[in-house]
Amino acid sequence: MNGDKLMPFARLTSSVRLTGAIALWGILAAAGWAQEPPAAPNPQTTPEARPVPALNYSTPVSHFPNPIGPYTPRHLAAPNLSNTARIDQLMRDGKVYLSLNDAIALALENNLDVAIARYNLNIADTDVLRAKAGASILGVNAGVVLNTPGGGVGGIGAQSGAATGGTSLGAGGIGAGTNGLVSSTLGTGPLITSFDPILTGTLQNDRFHILPTSTFSPASPQNTTTGNFAYTQGFSWGTNLLVGFNNTRTTLGDAPFTPLSPQLNSNFRFQLTQHLLQGFGFAANTRFIRIAKNNRELSDVAFRLQVIDSIDQIENIYWDLVYAYENARVQNESLAFAQKTLSDTKKQVEIGSLAPIEVVRAQSTVAQDQQLVTTAQTNLQLEQLLMKNALTRSLKDPVLATAEVIPVSTMDVPAQEPVVPTEDLINEALRHRAELVESRIDLNSRDLSNKAVRSALLPTLDLFAYYGGSGLGGSQNPTNLCVNQNPQQFLCAGTPGPIPVASSVGYGTTLNQLINSTASDKGVGVQLNIPLRNRAAQAVQIRSELEYRQAQMRLQQIENQVGIEVRNAQYTVQQNRASVDSARAAVELARQSLDAEQKKYQFGTSTTTLVLQYQSQQATAESTLVNAMVAYEKSRVELDRATGQLLDHGGISIDDAARGQVTRMPAVPYIAPRKDVPSVAQPAVPSAQQQ
Repeated sequence: MNGDKLMPFARLTSSVRLTGAIALWGILAAAGWAQEPPAAPNPQTTPEARPVPALNYSTPVSHFPNPIGPYTPRHLAAPNLSNTARIDQLMRDGKVYLSLNDAIALALENNLDVAIARYNLNIADTDVLRAKAGASILGVNAGVVLNTPGGGVGGIGAQSGAATGGTSLGAGGIGAGTNGLVSSTLGTGPLITSFDPILTGTLQNDRFHILPTSTFSPASPQNTTTGNFAYTQGFSWGTNLLVGFNNTRTTLGDAPFTPLSPQLNSNFRFQLTQHLLQGFGFAANTRFIRIAKNNRELSDVAFRLQVIDSIDQIENIYWDLVYAYENARVQNESLAFAQKTLSDTKKQVEIGSLAPIEVVRAQSTVAQDQQLVTTAQTNLQLEQLLMKNALTRSLKDPVLATAEVIPVSTMDVPAQEPVVPTEDLINEALRHRAELVESRIDLNSRDLSNKAVRSALLPTLDLFAYYGGSGLGGSQNPTNLCVNQNPQQFLCAGTPGPIPVASSVGYGTTLNQLINSTASDKGVGVQLNIPLRNRAAQAVQIRSELEYRQAQMRLQQIENQVGIEVRNAQYTVQQNRASVDSARAAVELARQSLDAEQKKYQFGTSTTTLVLQYQSQQATAESTLVNAMVAYEKSRVELDRATGQLLDHGGISIDDAARGQVTRMPAVPYIAPRKDVPSVAQPAVPSAQQQ
């Protein structure tokens, strides 16, 4: 009969257990997908923001197949400071025969500025991984690293970072204050509970000897074993989950008024809390994830800007090397001519056709030309050193350190300058300039942050619901005074006769009491927290709006600056083209003038002084022409940089730059191979370069 009465309750208990297990499994399964919010709106669609290939550190280490994988550190290989094999392929007879395309390829593989900036891509990945866990982001370096000496980057008002990984200046120039860095409101908002589940546990064995305090509390050793566990997790819609499961086993040596020893206590509590005002919804709880993804996109754009500025610098260094090489050639030719003239003058003085003072004048000219040759040679050596430093990771190789760098590319000025309307160039710049893309991404991140800051203005109103239960078990305490005592002798019960010893209740039965409603604990409620005056939240909210408007103004300022840079670059190209044409005419005039004066000198109608003067004018004109052509090439580089098309026009792959391995050779326009330098076979691109 008793069994018939208990069967419906047993079925009910089984149903409750099954329902509870299904609910718990569903919550745990949701932990995986609930942390991925809807994709953040794409702030722009230009190709400059496409992801570049790199190792992805935004994916966590799984517990499978290594259960302790998430708790073990990942070690990165030390930087490889050896140069790639490409530079050895360009070496011949102790000299490096370097074309401009080779220089760019070597820079993409070896330049330390690019290598330092390359780490920022992976650093941004770690911020995405951190944000997916619900933690605050640490930010990314979005500045440009320009620590390679030589070859300045053009532009009006250009700024670049010089710290490790680059430095970032905030909108409007904010970034440093009186006592250090100025904090921004970007990312502020309601507190976010960890999206990663957190399991906590306590296992403890305690022995406590109770000192007697009265007749009813004699000395007694107490042994307590504790096993408590808790599971907490936050979800991206503003819900927090807490599951607690607590267990104790207590044994008392001499406790006359304690009925159970050992005594088993178990309880659990399942609680869900939903934010209804502050912290409600995806916008407030996924702000770090969205901003981190924007920052990852920002790091791609910043790396492209790094490559652009570095290539700009490399091309400028190369053309400085070309000028130094050509100028040294001109000065050597001038010195050779002066020495020959001095030799001829000495012979004529010996035969009496010229006065001895002409020898002194010729010697003075030779001394001046020797000084110019020394200056030109040392400048050439410096430019060669700067070039090698820019294209290598290390100059410890003594052969490379002492090798001369011979530029095998020269300037190729087109016969007819292409005419492109200024407005078209400006429109191209507005579509391609990385600085504008960075500013738009920053605006998008600030807009996301502002939504979270507005949520933080609201009072805190949380709806919570919980269900729990407790169980009690153990064995009858043999030292209890009420056990087997006559009630008339000791008032322990209201019924006559000896009190029987209760049967033991095991741990399994105690756990069953948790869910069979023997001692259930359930309820719902709301918790309200209203900060009166709310001044701190007001200050943060209005500051975030001010920073957003400031960033909008900064975007407009950059657009205006880009327009000025493009116009200035176009004007500079036109001016330098005119300078090249003028210098060519001056060289031709100086050549013909020198030829005419030499003929006069042969017929005795001119002097050594005049010949050397015309020869000096020719050398100066040739040096001026080289300088004008170099300036023209630099201005074309600056125009490509100003319009944001330096990489596209040069056939430079941003993917190769991200990998540090060039698989497609650059093809810079307006250059030609030198005719007076032996050609070097183009090195084959290896399938896998040394990194």
